Amino acid sequence: MNANLQEQLDGLLEKYADLLIGDTSSENKEKVKAWIIYNHIAKSMPPLAQHWNQSYPDAKENIMQVIKEIKELNELNRKK
Repeated sequence: MNANLQEQLDGLLEKYADLLIGDTSSENKEKVKAWIIYNHIAKSMPPLAQHWNQSYPDAKENIMQVIKEIKELNELNRKK
C-alpha cells in the first residue's frame, strides 16, 4: 500500500474515532480499529468470527472488553 493511501486511511480512522468516541489518542484509535475489524468480520463472515472465538477464547474476552469500552465511550460522547 502506498504511503499516501496509508496516510489518508489514518486520517479517516482518526476522524471516525473522534466522531465515535470523542478521543483520538493512539490507544483509542487502535481500539476503534480492532472494533471495526472484528465487527466487519463478524457481520460479513460469521463462521470465521465464531471459529476465531472458539480458537482463542482469551482473545474473545479481550475483544468483548474493547467493544464494551467503545460502546461506553460512544454513549458518553453522544451526551456531550
